[in-house]
Amino acid sequence: MIDAHRPLYASLKRHAVDYIVIGGIAAIVHGVPRMTLDIDLLIRATPENAKALLDALLDAGLGTAAMLDAEELLAHEITVFRDRLRVDVQTSSPGIRFEEVRPRALMLHIEDVEVPILAAADLLAAKEACNRPKDQQDLEALRQILGKSDVT
Repeated sequence: MIDAHRPLYASLKRHAVDYIVIGGIAAIVHGVPRMTLDIDLLIRATPENAKALLDALLDAGLGTAAMLDAEELLAHEITVFRDRLRVDVQTSSPGIRFEEVRPRALMLHIEDVEVPILAAADLLAAKEACNRPKDQQDLEALRQILGKSDVT
């Protein structure tokens, strides 16, 4: 499934976007049995990186990225790009800080493209902080994968 998004990841690489894949795709990569219909990205929240992200999304064929500029993107915690592919871009995320989790990212290789995936322990922390009803199954599975108790 993640392989199908290679053109997007390749564009993010070409434009030197500093990001990490979080959410459902990260959960799947770590072995959580689930489905997701979107890509969740946490980005380094700087004007230069936000501009690079918008350029990368446009280059990957997501025309909705032309509807705002970097300043508008950075003004929101989450921006949803609904296009041929749904991409949810976060400038911050509960329970984790980009600067802390990015160095611990798992690097997934899709052909010649490295895709940074949120580490399982950091994904657990993020999902515990959100604690939405839809996160409960992911939390249970992540705790089993990490060998942690069900205490939050």
